[in-house]
Amino acid sequence: MDTLILLLLLGAHGATAVTHSLKFFYTGSSQVPNFPEFVAVGLVDEVQMFHYDSNTMKAEPRQDWMSEATAADAQYWESQTRGLLGHQQWFKNNIGILKQRFNQTGGVHIFQNMYGCEWDNETGEVKGYQQYGYDGEDFIALDLKTETWIAPVQRAVITKNKWNADKARLTYDKNFLTHLCPKWLKKFVNFGARSLQRTELPSVSLLQKSPSSPVSCHATGFYPNSAMLLWRKDGEDLHEDVDHGEVLPNHDGTFQMSTDLKVSSVAPGDWGKYQCVFQLSGVTEDIVKVLDKDVIRTNREKPTDMTTIIIVIVAVAVLALAIAAIGVFMYRRSNAKRPPSPVNNAGVMEQLNPEENE
Repeated sequence: MDTLILLLLLGAHGATAVTHSLKFFYTGSSQVPNFPEFVAVGLVDEVQMFHYDSNTMKAEPRQDWMSEATAADAQYWESQTRGLLGHQQWFKNNIGILKQRFNQTGGVHIFQNMYGCEWDNETGEVKGYQQYGYDGEDFIALDLKTETWIAPVQRAVITKNKWNADKARLTYDKNFLTHLCPKWLKKFVNFGARSLQRTELPSVSLLQKSPSSPVSCHATGFYPNSAMLLWRKDGEDLHEDVDHGEVLPNHDGTFQMSTDLKVSSVAPGDWGKYQCVFQLSGVTEDIVKVLDKDVIRTNREKPTDMTTIIIVIVAVAVLALAIAAIGVFMYRRSNAKRPPSPVNNAGVMEQLNPEENE
């Protein structure tokens, strides 16, 4: 479940990543089989730090350092739960309103909010964002430069006009996203520094379904997610006949990715000229796999234990992406004694709960 939620949500080589992020994803759903009606997750540097859903109805930390960060406040997670219960009802109400506005009755529907900030610890640059989506499409987003809500679809105009009329709330939103959120982000990065700033190298394997199919270079178990996986020929990066996959989360907090090379046009004598190269931010040495038929793992032979694990991981990722395609979208882009509590922040709740729900 956590892996799927992260999928709904996913650098430079040779240098430590300097851009940190704090993101919150709230997802309300209607008639999605085997999926909670409401899910909330928080991520620091793409690592899930807390989780709440309407099945458990309980906010819980997902990292040891979050438990340490909140240990001084015995009521912290209880108060988080209360706040998210309010969001849960608000999302349910608004799905009903949006179904009427879009002239919909039954069926699967998704309403999602993503907000947060990024902070560059070298330049000090801060970016904030707040946006909503419905059934896989952008619905409304906050433009911090103009301090106005933007409606990309006609049915969101009524919401845009209502929210833009509240100037006090717009001022609060800008302050929250550009000042309070980065301040909290710095605290979280400090709490989780030992975990968030670690590096873990992956296992890298070459996989192929059949002699005519592409060779997939698969890296799994790396951290952080600032990584590159590429194919080279005679030391030159290849761009043609190469298909780059996305970085995907593993259940243990590490990441995986694959890059495919079409080998149908590669002459047998040229295979040794091709290399798969994995590069991880903060690590100077690359992991290199030479294209060699003898080391490729295929479905035509009995897979080893490691192969089985890799195949299962890939299958689960593909299944999760297929489920995500039903409508969930991904956006690609305080005091010192108590850790931040965005779900209980009065300004956030006011922003999300105007008088008429929307």
